[in-house]
Amino acid sequence: MKRKAWLILGLVLPVLGQPLSLLQRAQKVFAPLPQRMDEKGKIPGPALIELGRTLFYEKRLSQNNTMSCNSCHDLRYGFGADGRPTSPGAVSGRGTRNAPTVYHAALHSWQFWDGRSPTVESQAGSPLTNPVEMAMPDGFEVEKRLLADPGYRRLFAQAFPGDPQPVRYAYVMLAIGAFERGLVTPAPFDRYLEGDETALDSRQLKGLEHFLRVGCAECHHGAALGGTELRKLGRKEAFASQDRGRFLATHAAADDGVFKVPSLRNVCETGPYYHNGQVRQLEEAVALMGRHECGQQLTPQEVAELCDFLTSLTGEIPKDYVRSP
Repeated sequence: MKRKAWLILGLVLPVLGQPLSLLQRAQKVFAPLPQRMDEKGKIPGPALIELGRTLFYEKRLSQNNTMSCNSCHDLRYGFGADGRPTSPGAVSGRGTRNAPTVYHAALHSWQFWDGRSPTVESQAGSPLTNPVEMAMPDGFEVEKRLLADPGYRRLFAQAFPGDPQPVRYAYVMLAIGAFERGLVTPAPFDRYLEGDETALDSRQLKGLEHFLRVGCAECHHGAALGGTELRKLGRKEAFASQDRGRFLATHAAADDGVFKVPSLRNVCETGPYYHNGQVRQLEEAVALMGRHECGQQLTPQEVAELCDFLTSLTGEIPKDYVRSP
């Protein structure tokens, strides 16, 4: 059954003769955040997480020692984003796509705007050797730099005690991914989904009603309110973009203009918006999405109330967990 039909059945049909409450409708579409986002029940040990945290802030993972993962995904102040349409590289030039937040990325079915990596672990190594990002020549150079540091040799040995040569590029990706799986920011909306109907105010609740009625939840659903769909941008009305999206990764005609649906967690704090960062104001982004994706010409009041609902997705940064080593 198509998702839209499923939403109609799940959100509109009465249960035992009684219409579903707004909370019940929301609980059918969304889910509270987990405490961690571990893969298939695998819980990484503290040594692996500490190694990943240290590597996330390590500028020696860039060619000229100027950039770390945190340079574009600021965990302490930007909810994992850097506030720029596109980010500068370590050596020269800029990326062509907006750097998304890494908070809750482990809940996504795909990584990168074009979905070319399936997990945060497989994603973690790509920016290191990307010539426009951190510009390391290869994984061997990454290993060489880390091996030269006694502190890293100790951290890798603690994280991978069964390996006589634990400083490996593959382990760099595993460690960064393990750390990222703890990047969770519980928000008022989570308390609401758990049954606290006072967690959202009247305008936020009105915005949630719009969100379900207009069709936003058709793409933005689940615990992350996004990240699990690959969609063609501009389904109802064409959206001007020179970026061909997933097509550049797969070269399949069906993927032309297809992008990952972003998570809406902390969206009020992670602008600018869209894959190219071309929209700076959240209100404009909401209005454009209503027209281009849902086929709805939203009124200014509807836009404002939808934005009020989105404020309920702004969580609390786990300051101790993301501390700089």
